[in-house]
Amino acid sequence: MEKEVMSSLKMAGNILCSASSFIRKCIFGDLRVGPIPNHIAFIMDGNRRYAKKQKLSHDGAAGGGGRYDAGFWALMVMLLYCQELGVKYITAYAFSIDNFKRKPEEVESLMASMLEKFHLLDILVKRLAVRVHFVGNLELLSNELRASAMELMEATAAYSKSVLTICIAYTSRDEILHAVRESCEQKRIDLEFDNDDDNEIKLMKVEKNMYMAVAPDPDIIIRTGGENRLSNFLLWQSCWSHLHSMWVLWPEIGVWNLVFAILNFQRNKTYHLEMRKKEKEL
Repeated sequence: MEKEVMSSLKMAGNILCSASSFIRKCIFGDLRVGPIPNHIAFIMDGNRRYAKKQKLSHDGAAGGGGRYDAGFWALMVMLLYCQELGVKYITAYAFSIDNFKRKPEEVESLMASMLEKFHLLDILVKRLAVRVHFVGNLELLSNELRASAMELMEATAAYSKSVLTICIAYTSRDEILHAVRESCEQKRIDLEFDNDDDNEIKLMKVEKNMYMAVAPDPDIIIRTGGENRLSNFLLWQSCWSHLHSMWVLWPEIGVWNLVFAILNFQRNKTYHLEMRKKEKEL
C-alpha cells in the first residue's frame, strides 16, 4: 500500500512538473515576441533575512541547508531560465569587498561555502555549456579559493552558449580604480619605449581594463530584497541599464519575478535604445 501511495505521489509530481514546464514555455514564447535582454545582472540581496525567516544558521546546520545553499540554487534556477529565454550574459553580485568587514566567522563560513559550491558549479555549467568568469580583486581571496576560481574559468573557456560572470571581492569603485591604474601603467610603458607619442589616455583603454570587460553593459539590473540602490555594483556599466527592484528575497526569487522584470524592460526598451544611440553619436 505504501509503495502504491508513493508511486501515485511521484506520478502526480511529474504531471505537475510537466504542466509547470509547459506553462513556462508558453510564457517564454510570448516574451520572445518582444526584445529579449542580452545581459541581466543580479544583486542577490536578502540572504540574511531569508536565513532569519527560515531559522537557518550561517553554516546551514538547521534543517540541513543554509542560506548560502538556497542562494546558490536560486542563481542556478535563474541561469536555467535565462538560458531558456535566450539571455546570453548573466552576472551575479556574489560578494562585495565591503562584506569582508562582517564578523570573521561569517566571512569564513561564506568562503568555505563558496569553495564547496565551486565543485557543484563545475558540474552544472559544463552540462549547460556555460562559460564562467570570476571578476573582482581576486587577490583578496584565499589561495585555495582563487585557485579553484581560476581552474573553473579555464575549464569552461571553450563554452559559449551562455556566459556567467560572478563578481566576488568586487566593488565598482575598486574596479574603476584598477582600470585607471592599469591604463596609466600601460601608457607609461608605451611612452617609455616610444610606442606612443600621445599623452592622453583614451576612454576605450580604461574600459578595456575594467573587470567587467568580459561582458557587454547590462540591459537589466535586478535587485531583490526591496532596496533601490546599486550598492557599489556596476556603476560604470549601468548608465543606460533598466533598474528593477523587487521585494522578494533572493533565495525566494522565481520565474514570475523574472518575467515581470523582462516585461518592464520591454515596455521601456525604446527609451534605453534612444539614450544609447545618443551616447554613441556623441
